Amino acid sequence: MTGFDASWLLLIIPAAFALGWLASRLDIRQGKRDPRDAAAPYFKGLNLLLNEQQDKAIDAFIEAVQLDPDTVELHFALGNLFRRRGETERAVRVHEHLLQRGDLPESERHRAQHALAQDFFKAGLFDRAEAAYLALKGSAYELDAELALLSLYERSRDWAHAAEVAAQLEQRGAGSFAPRRAHFLVEQALLARDAGHADEARALIDKAKHIAPAHPRAYVQDGRWKLEAGQHEAALQCFEVLANLRLSTFLLVADDYALAALGAGQAPAALARLKERYAEEPALSLLTSMKLLDPGGHAERLLAHLRLHPSLNAASGLLQPLLAAHALEVSAPLQRAVDAAAKPLLRHRCAACGFEALHYFWQCPGCLSWDSFPPRPVEEL
Repeated sequence: MTGFDASWLLLIIPAAFALGWLASRLDIRQGKRDPRDAAAPYFKGLNLLLNEQQDKAIDAFIEAVQLDPDTVELHFALGNLFRRRGETERAVRVHEHLLQRGDLPESERHRAQHALAQDFFKAGLFDRAEAAYLALKGSAYELDAELALLSLYERSRDWAHAAEVAAQLEQRGAGSFAPRRAHFLVEQALLARDAGHADEARALIDKAKHIAPAHPRAYVQDGRWKLEAGQHEAALQCFEVLANLRLSTFLLVADDYALAALGAGQAPAALARLKERYAEEPALSLLTSMKLLDPGGHAERLLAHLRLHPSLNAASGLLQPLLAAHALEVSAPLQRAVDAAAKPLLRHRCAACGFEALHYFWQCPGCLSWDSFPPRPVEEL
């Protein structure tokens, strides 16, 4: 039997050492190369994004994610880009992929949950957005989630939940939500009354007054309902409170005030009060209300207003009796022309977004802002 030749060890050991050294150098070089390879498309994407080339930027970020799938920030950047472009399905997939990762820290998981909720909200999937925002309770995003839920409930006209969230935000110290809570209660009151629950509607109106005693909407609605019920003196009292509270909003119910005064047999006193208010805030709506109480003096008051505050609507009102004495073939087209020119100026314009409407809205149909419509029309602003 041949003995073991130890000389082979002299060859094997140096060879193994050399191979190990070579492998370590290759690993080092590989480690140095990979970050550069992953970073290149990332910086390329940033450059394209700064140059407002979003399509190419997204392609670059996708390439970066493929090279380094563990990079969380790239996923968030990509998801946000998709959402901004309106590609909410792709944004949802990115953020859901993040949530499925078992190695994601809790703070990043909450961040991904918040981003996913924003995706659903942007897509109009309010049920899924609501569930996603509710899942953020107790996280660092809880306040943002509650504010988003408030907007979501307003958009879906879920006034009961909106009132609940607004109360929670107020208790949290996020600001005063009393006027909005009053709006929510009045909206619920309108729904209750339409459903035949008059007592519940009145209770909701009273609650709105209690929560926001300086807000006018509950007084407007209460006075109108009392006028409809033939409670003229009670309606007058309600409108008087409103006039003392906010004269500009009283313009919305000036005609109702005059009708309530007629029903209560208090026309002279109401006419005097309207004249006082007109002196404070000369508005055409007050002149229209005075006409209901004193038709004979309307032309004189309208002419005086026209001298001080020239407007097409005032001129249109003054032309009507003057044109009545002329032949119909002359007066009718002239009146129609003046009315057509004056009609756009009767619109109300949202102070927040510029949306215009022929009717006054407590909440703008365009931007959904509350109390953004001035009670006076565009021509009188």
